[in-house]
Amino acid sequence: MLTLLSIRNIVLIEALDLSFSGGLGVLTGETGAGKSILLDALGLVLGNRADNALVRAGTDQASVTATFEFSRLPDAIREVLADAEIDVEAGEPLILRRRLKQDGVSKAFVNDQPVSVALLRELAPALVELHGQHDDRGLVNPRGHRDLLDLYAGGDIAGVAAAWKAWRQAEARLADAREAVDQAKADQDLLLAHLAELSELEPQAGEEARLAGARSDMQKGEKLSGDLAELRHLWEGSDAPLALLRVAARRLDRIAPEHPLLAEALAALDRAVIEAGEAEDKLSAAADALVHDPAALDAAETRLFELRALARKHRCEVDALPSLMRTMRDQLDAIEGGEAELDSLEAAARETHQVFRARAEALHAMRVAAALRLDEAVAAELAPLKLDAARFKTAVADLPEERWSASGMDAVEFLIATNPGADFAPLGKIASGGELSRFILALKVALAEKGGAATIIFDEIDRGVGGAVASAIGERLARLADGSQLLAVTHSPQVAARGNTHYMIAKSSEGTVTRTSVTLLDVTGRKEEIARMLSGAEITSEARAQADRLLEGV
Repeated sequence: MLTLLSIRNIVLIEALDLSFSGGLGVLTGETGAGKSILLDALGLVLGNRADNALVRAGTDQASVTATFEFSRLPDAIREVLADAEIDVEAGEPLILRRRLKQDGVSKAFVNDQPVSVALLRELAPALVELHGQHDDRGLVNPRGHRDLLDLYAGGDIAGVAAAWKAWRQAEARLADAREAVDQAKADQDLLLAHLAELSELEPQAGEEARLAGARSDMQKGEKLSGDLAELRHLWEGSDAPLALLRVAARRLDRIAPEHPLLAEALAALDRAVIEAGEAEDKLSAAADALVHDPAALDAAETRLFELRALARKHRCEVDALPSLMRTMRDQLDAIEGGEAELDSLEAAARETHQVFRARAEALHAMRVAAALRLDEAVAAELAPLKLDAARFKTAVADLPEERWSASGMDAVEFLIATNPGADFAPLGKIASGGELSRFILALKVALAEKGGAATIIFDEIDRGVGGAVASAIGERLARLADGSQLLAVTHSPQVAARGNTHYMIAKSSEGTVTRTSVTLLDVTGRKEEIARMLSGAEITSEARAQADRLLEGV
């Protein structure tokens, strides 16, 4: 609940620190004293549009700080703070601050951390619920009516939301699979043609390097064929150098023992024979490797060209062609498997749809039953609030399937008819300001303890009524405030007498300077203020006596 509101330099308020407690707090004062300034200041710190006209004349900037305390932080607030990465420890207050400069620039803070104004607006619905003469949010806004009815009905909202999510996910998977199969089918003929072309050529890993090497060798052989033939002729025959060396070695072997130098000569000649033999072997091997076969060369060049042309066609390396073949085969297999998978995905989508529909229909039945109970509860509150000719109706309408959501298959709206025989219409379009506030009060009483903001504010809900109706309003406000926090800006002494705490708003002037102040009244002050509300400008003894009776009556 709201525990502290600190205001600096907002219009007529120079400096103000207000402490609040639970229960019903009433704010009173003469017309024009500045009650709306308090609400404007609170609206500013809750994310309303920054208007530099709020900055007090003669000052550079204004600020508003609102402190909220909870025994347990509401889930809605915790989720917003978690998304903004703001940690609030258990028992720690939530402090909102907004600073506004004369040039219209504003800054926002939550627990001294800079935040966007949008974050304040996200937090606002769970913190403060404001109902006034021109309320266009809260209970008037039909976007929240379904949630309020669900809280009243106690339906399985989480179960419906989970079933909705499962259904939508199943439909999304089915749609993705259908798109993939359709795309694959569209590509199937092309895949088959490509695969046939690859299969006919049957490329092998590392084949390009092998073919390129063989072609290079054969091309070199063609170029060196004359030299190789001449060398082969030199090494072959009885008069070849190697043959003559061997003959010389045999002859020298017979006479080598005759002298050491001859033995050394023989050893050198043996080495020459060995080296020449190795040279002969190398030449023979080279001749075999560099053999020029025009047909083999043509075949190697043709295959190499075909492989490289196919690689260019598929925009890959030649060595990647075997992998590309396997991928294409897998894609074709997936087309057949994908069609089989569609059957199971369609079955899953049908099943999850049926589960959602069953849960949503059960929720619909609960909503319809709860709507009747809520209509009766609100109707019981209308007569005491001088709305006995009015009628209230909770409309639960079926939505077409394309508008179903995690909230089910219904649209919910609160409707009223203010005159006998008149048609029902939306809450905010039919009721006048005073009627609207009283309708909202009746609805809040009927929905009591069914959730809502931490702090509820009613702004002049008693405008234009008095006597028994004002008493009925005060009694209902006190009932709503039991165990929670409710603030009421009021001109009615009957409502003011119901307050647990009473704040008086006053305006004073010193020369050209005008200020608004707010005072927490004690028992004597309360009696005097209620007497003023009863009698007007001059407080009479009769008014004081009537104030005593009002205070004693509560």
